[in-house]
Amino acid sequence: MAQAAATTEALFDPAFLEAVQALSLSIAKAQRGGRLAEQRTTARGQGSEFADFKPYAVGDDLRAIDWNVYQRLGRVFVRVFEEQQDMPMYLLVDGSASMLAEQPARLPAAQRTAFALSAIALSQHDSVSLLAFSDTMQVQARGLTGRGNLMRVASQLAALPGHGGTELVGALRQLAASRLRRGLVVVVSDFFDPAGIDALLGALQALPHRVLLVQLVRAHDADPSLHPDLHGDVRIDDGELGHAVELSLSPELLRAYAEVHARFSDGLAHFARTGGGLLRIDAAADVLPQLQTLFGTGELRL
Repeated sequence: MAQAAATTEALFDPAFLEAVQALSLSIAKAQRGGRLAEQRTTARGQGSEFADFKPYAVGDDLRAIDWNVYQRLGRVFVRVFEEQQDMPMYLLVDGSASMLAEQPARLPAAQRTAFALSAIALSQHDSVSLLAFSDTMQVQARGLTGRGNLMRVASQLAALPGHGGTELVGALRQLAASRLRRGLVVVVSDFFDPAGIDALLGALQALPHRVLLVQLVRAHDADPSLHPDLHGDVRIDDGELGHAVELSLSPELLRAYAEVHARFSDGLAHFARTGGGLLRIDAAADVLPQLQTLFGTGELRL
């Protein structure tokens, strides 16, 4: 029997929440137009964090003139400050049937990881929108702010369906076409979309946002010989196709699979190096220590 999805109570764990508060997540530049918060933007002339000097021009705020520089150089410069605003985080979480097709299932790890990232964002005064996909994409919550919404996030994540097909490419295209303020898109999935890696990478590249990929993996993804039941003649059912596939796991087939999987993994990693980041989470292990290791000194900057 497949492991059930995580409940609201299991997600809303005080010890887990206390631990993730030590972590922070930021992007290089947030788009202007949001609330004042903790993310740097390209806005200049406002805010309280010094960014640079520029020569004085008619119309500049006289209060920004740096008289110490004038005394040293005999030229008039003004201090330019950097505005900090909130970062919109759009969490796109895989709720397809294949996320519950194993033991242990990948869905509980996806829920726990998504909840941790939501808690980090909300504690930074960023906004969180929660989107779920399987056959279609559904908006579960939009523009949540403040730690008071953590219970709502937990309850929405606990309601992920765990059924239907995987239409990640379609969900990404729908998200790219939405008129959303640029921010951070976090995709939590195993990324096994029937459309294939090329279509998936094309849809990711079309997003006008920074992107963090959170890949839920199992050791046997890359090496089927590590799975106790994947030897000889097998029947494989991912819970989505509606029928099982019978295979004979010959050395030739396993070598071909390894080549395809390597191309798949390399494609995700290459995109992450140019478009944002990649966190690989072992769905069979505790999520918290993995996040703490992946965040390094405590900050993940994309």
